[in-house]
Amino acid sequence: MPEVDLDTRLPSVVGKVATKLETARGFLTVRDLLDFLPRTYLDPARPTAFRDLPQGEDVVVVGTVTSATTRQMKSRRGRILAVEVDDGAGQSISLTFFRPFGHQERLLPGVRVVCSGQLSTYGQQLQLTHPDYAVLTEGGASSSGGWLLDGLVPVYPATPKLTPIVHGDALDLVLHALTEVPDPLPSEVRVRHGLPGLAEAYRLVHRPTTEAEHRRGRWRLKFQEAFVIQAALARARLASDAAPAAPREPVEAGLVDALLVRLPFQLTDGQHQVLGELRTDLARDVPMHRLLQGEVGSGKTVLALLAMLAVVDGGGQAALLAPTEVLAAQHHRAITALLGPIAEGGLLGGMEGGTRVALLTGSQSAAERRTNLLAAASGEAGIVVGTHALIQEHVQFAELGLVVVDEQHRFGVEQRDALRAKASLAPHVLVMTATPIPRTVAMTVYGDMTTSTLRELPRGRQPITTHVVTGDRPAWVERAWARVAEEVRNGGQVYVVCPRIGEEDDPDVVPGLQNPDLSGVLQVTRALREMPTTRDLRIAPLHGRLPAEEKEATMRAFTTGQLDVLVATTVIEVGVDVPNATTMVVLDADRFGISQLHQLRGRVGRGGKPGLCLLVTQGEAGDPGAVERLEQVAATTDGFELARLDLETRREGDVLGASQSGGRSGLRFLRLARDEELIVAAHDAAWATVEEDPDLARHPALRREIEQLDAERAAFLERG
Repeated sequence: MPEVDLDTRLPSVVGKVATKLETARGFLTVRDLLDFLPRTYLDPARPTAFRDLPQGEDVVVVGTVTSATTRQMKSRRGRILAVEVDDGAGQSISLTFFRPFGHQERLLPGVRVVCSGQLSTYGQQLQLTHPDYAVLTEGGASSSGGWLLDGLVPVYPATPKLTPIVHGDALDLVLHALTEVPDPLPSEVRVRHGLPGLAEAYRLVHRPTTEAEHRRGRWRLKFQEAFVIQAALARARLASDAAPAAPREPVEAGLVDALLVRLPFQLTDGQHQVLGELRTDLARDVPMHRLLQGEVGSGKTVLALLAMLAVVDGGGQAALLAPTEVLAAQHHRAITALLGPIAEGGLLGGMEGGTRVALLTGSQSAAERRTNLLAAASGEAGIVVGTHALIQEHVQFAELGLVVVDEQHRFGVEQRDALRAKASLAPHVLVMTATPIPRTVAMTVYGDMTTSTLRELPRGRQPITTHVVTGDRPAWVERAWARVAEEVRNGGQVYVVCPRIGEEDDPDVVPGLQNPDLSGVLQVTRALREMPTTRDLRIAPLHGRLPAEEKEATMRAFTTGQLDVLVATTVIEVGVDVPNATTMVVLDADRFGISQLHQLRGRVGRGGKPGLCLLVTQGEAGDPGAVERLEQVAATTDGFELARLDLETRREGDVLGASQSGGRSGLRFLRLARDEELIVAAHDAAWATVEEDPDLARHPALRREIEQLDAERAAFLERG
């Protein structure tokens, strides 16, 4: 057999089994198979508790044969072999073979066996029909399953049409054939952290003799995954730093100072600190790469505006990229209102030396779009706000000096880079997010950026009270809608958030009570207009299917107080700011993530009145932990604590921007909620390695890993 490495195609090593592995799992190479880790391990020296096994699922068990009986079948010709296997605790499983030949000589009383198959019951008896098995007694194993005779027995997630023992045999072939495994981890890093080599790590994970061995192997694989990601981020940061940026020195009595004087409130201590960090970064000739995170309403937008004005003071332009037209339009309105005469440069009554603010979205009229394109290209507009429309080829800037990205998780990295490419020199980049980010996520996803955090809320911000309302208590649901009407009578406005848009012909329901389907915007709007409690209120829907003009008109009507209740999807999740909104009702709240719920409720209580959030759920029928998660949201308004809880309850997803690809661009081994110590250690080691050897000339295996990671991510983005 020729040399086998991690990129060797599976058919040349495992033969026909490769076809099943590719069909069922998409595995093509030796690496794919080795990276598919056991979900648990069985110890042949310890009994398997048969009573705890899940019926109807594929199981792997270890036990001792107590009896084997062959008898004539009653209903058809032939004989049947029934083998009783005991778990050592008084529970047995029957192995049933309708073709006894070859099995009755091996499955003798007293031998230890590993069996795998789908667990069922016959009468009161647990049963495996024609299971795959291997005899553990010395001398009793056939050529298949010989690897089961020593150490722990790995149990893998079930693969259709492939028995666990055949799977294990394929792995055995791969482990024995593997001849060359270049190690991405430098030897000095392995020595410093006490890590085994990569080939040894695979052996420890797939063929451990003790619990300590497979833990050591997994730790090594996790460390490598974190190390490669951190090295990729370090190289990206070094590459971006190598491109010169135009420094934007502070200007005395410029636009920044003019806005600080004009603001109707005082910046908090935290805002002053972050503003200082931004101005220091902008004054350097190395491009700023800063992540600004903070609670909803903590004042990120004001700081971003001050940073944009600092760039305009220095002779440049700033672009603000927003994820939706609603949010882009709101940013434009809010910025224009805050700036007042500062944004009326060149106009009668405008500030001398002021600037202009342009808006670019996909739904603008041709004339309006031409005007704003010209303002951006000529430099007349110092600040350009827009959606993805900013990225299009024909959008040009006179001197783009700063790119501000609002809610980075709504954009791919390539979209941010496309906007940066419109600058002659490398622009500074500021990324904002209102979704608090746990430390491990910040290091892994935004590891190439410096992080600033706003933890305190602006002075005068009102508290938000949250309650959970369960649909199995009609009186609670009725009281929730009565409370909505009361809030409107007291001068407030209300958001009602639904998980889907729905259809016009959805059946009528009472929103919030137990229903077979999730609540839809169209269904709930119709119901609220008919319910005696709410029918006198001014109610309108807002969702993604509406034409852009209608969305804008609806949002404007709600903002100016012409609507009482806005029934919407999560289009209002990010950035929508209506100070008079005091109440939010989230229907089917268990369908939203913890951090998303926290983000949503931040839309209320932004004026002078306290906020109220009602989380309505149909109960625990579909998700036993649903009410508990909602109670966690209700118990605290600390977004960072909720972000940590959210991370523990969901999968990590993609770490470099392409969401849920399922390929190697996603995290395979790391768990961001549990591996903080490891990620910190890998971060320090990777950045030190890249700083010492930026081109990785001395670390070719690491360079290949990063190139493969980038290539697979790029391929996913092209497909997506």
